[in-house]
Amino acid sequence: MKRYLCSIIIGMVVILSIGTYYVKVASSASSLPKYTFKTLEGSDKELDQVIINASLQNGSNFYEPLTIESNTTTYASERSYLENLTGRQGHEIERLVKEHRSFMRGRDSISSLYEDDDFLAYARVNSEYTKSGNMEAEFDIGLLEKKDEEETSFQIELPNQGRIMNADVRDVQLVHSKLQVLTMNDVNSNNEKQTKEVHLYTIDVANKKVLSDKTLVSETFTDPEQVDFEMPIDLAPSQPNNMVFISLIKGVNHEDGFEEKLKESKLLSYNYETEKLETVKKGSLSLEMARSGYTDGKNLYTVEMKSGKYRIKTFDLSSQSLTNDTELDIAANKEEQYTAAFKNGRVYFLLNGMNQVGKTNKPAKLLIADIKTGKTLYKGETIINKKNSKSFELYIDDLEIK
Repeated sequence: MKRYLCSIIIGMVVILSIGTYYVKVASSASSLPKYTFKTLEGSDKELDQVIINASLQNGSNFYEPLTIESNTTTYASERSYLENLTGRQGHEIERLVKEHRSFMRGRDSISSLYEDDDFLAYARVNSEYTKSGNMEAEFDIGLLEKKDEEETSFQIELPNQGRIMNADVRDVQLVHSKLQVLTMNDVNSNNEKQTKEVHLYTIDVANKKVLSDKTLVSETFTDPEQVDFEMPIDLAPSQPNNMVFISLIKGVNHEDGFEEKLKESKLLSYNYETEKLETVKKGSLSLEMARSGYTDGKNLYTVEMKSGKYRIKTFDLSSQSLTNDTELDIAANKEEQYTAAFKNGRVYFLLNGMNQVGKTNKPAKLLIADIKTGKTLYKGETIINKKNSKSFELYIDDLEIK
């Protein structure tokens, strides 16, 4: 009897402790400012698709992540224990976990995923260093046939791993029933020279083997020389895509910072179907446009400030030609940071309110417009419901569209 009484007391203490925790959390969250968008123009129904991930800060004394979704603010402390334990996941990852829970277990990197109507694929490089300082790396490969939920998963050694210091998966495609995995690799060197490479691995999932390891680009340099690779922001990283763009950036590190060698830098395109790697002509698409651009696999969208307005330029990837140039009805401000997203023929343009050095905290402004015509579908700005909100600063991390 004493044993059962002890268990009951322990259980009650645990329940009371959890209850007290959530009461404190609810009380704390209720004292924080709530951010919503005040509609200035258009329909507020357009906000239903918008997710803004941000954080509330008060110098170094306070930090709290938050999400504004469907025009409602939710703080991390208001979420369940399990939600906070797993961390914030993007909308696409949440959808895939919900639809294919077993396959997605432990797989949360969107750049490592590929999805079409029939298949869901995954490729990631797992690595660790041995006591001798060498890296051991392997591919973690998964393929799900959606129709019958048949799953194939296996691990296989990364080819030539003895010379690789790091391999970062940047794109995964399924082409002619073979998995194509694009990576950016840091290569081991026995001298002062450094080497960076872009690799394309072709993997036969049915026979669980790597068919080829193709080096698309290789650049060797010595400090203070520097080489880097960049890709446009992928709006649909898990969707089928025939072409990728890679910016090859060359420069020199000085005491005052990095100085790019524009004449030696270039923009490359790779077509998965034709297996052609080409240098993009500077007249069709500049390096700066590609680096700051957003791609959905068919088009590349770039943001330009001109005559006091923001303009959205649309480039067709297959023809590498400008197909649209749209002016947005929102004043340009060089000091303010912006975030953009593109989906279903719309551009979602968010002026963060925070300037480059973080000295001001203006209301964030959101514009939703038709990408072809520039017609405003929604325009609004954040308002706050707390009097003490001036002591807080809202930092916007990213913008998602459902």
